[in-house]
Amino acid sequence: MFLSNSFGYYDLAIGFTGESLKTQLNLTIKNHIEFPYTSTGVDIWDILKETDKDTLNPNNVLLIYSGWSKDANLEYDSGSGWSREHVWAKSHGNFWTSLGAGTDVHTLRPCDISVNSARSNHWFVECSTEYIDGDGATGSYTSSSQWIWKPNDNVKGDVARMIFYMATRYEGDALEPDLEIIDSIPSNNNTLEPIHAKLSDLIQWHKDDPVDDWERNRNNIIYYSYQNNRNPFIDHPEYVQLIWEPNLNIKELLPKSKKTVKIIDVMGREITPQKNTIIIYLYSDGTTEKVFDVE
Repeated sequence: MFLSNSFGYYDLAIGFTGESLKTQLNLTIKNHIEFPYTSTGVDIWDILKETDKDTLNPNNVLLIYSGWSKDANLEYDSGSGWSREHVWAKSHGNFWTSLGAGTDVHTLRPCDISVNSARSNHWFVECSTEYIDGDGATGSYTSSSQWIWKPNDNVKGDVARMIFYMATRYEGDALEPDLEIIDSIPSNNNTLEPIHAKLSDLIQWHKDDPVDDWERNRNNIIYYSYQNNRNPFIDHPEYVQLIWEPNLNIKELLPKSKKTVKIIDVMGREITPQKNTIIIYLYSDGTTEKVFDVE
């Protein structure tokens, strides 16, 4: 388990809200290790086989938007296998599959090829027409009148947190895009502008589909084994509210009930709380809190 407040990973973010918090998180997660989209060495295909492994069938990967399980070795396979979906559509920012935004595993997921094509670069907005693929119902939704897409309920929060990550990680440094989330549907569906929609719906999906252990495990694999950076909105769901809804009650996104399981020091030893000492609370919902209480 990753102790999200221990060892200083999020220390830069302490005490900040709004754009200032977003800036501090960017400083924390940028400059990650980059991997190529396709290569004879370790590439995105290889990493996704590990990050999105089907825990019930480790030879398979789980496909976003549909939840289907597919043989991991079928990399595209002349259109019969699976593809790599850019959750933040790679055209919205014009980064495509370039190193950095185009190969960041925090925004890439395995996907059924025809479902991937159907999603295209649609905006993420609430809608009600279920997308039925040739292989069956997906649980994802679209619209006959608007260029929009709603992911399966089991992953709509995951998708929202991936979008929040991208808007935080990529702030226009060097040759990187400056990605922003907007709260309206653009008139140009195929714009190359570095924007994605729709903020209010993404915030609601984030609340409706909270972080789960599978998502936490994926975050850990990316951090420890590959990119050496994390998605802050998985470790700290409340950051979404602190950045994009700073005037609302932070308790809305916090677990409704949680108990202290253990209190440890920075070395991981169980201790009794005392003044002038850094202590870490481990809660029953898997979250942690680092506290320094002075007299």
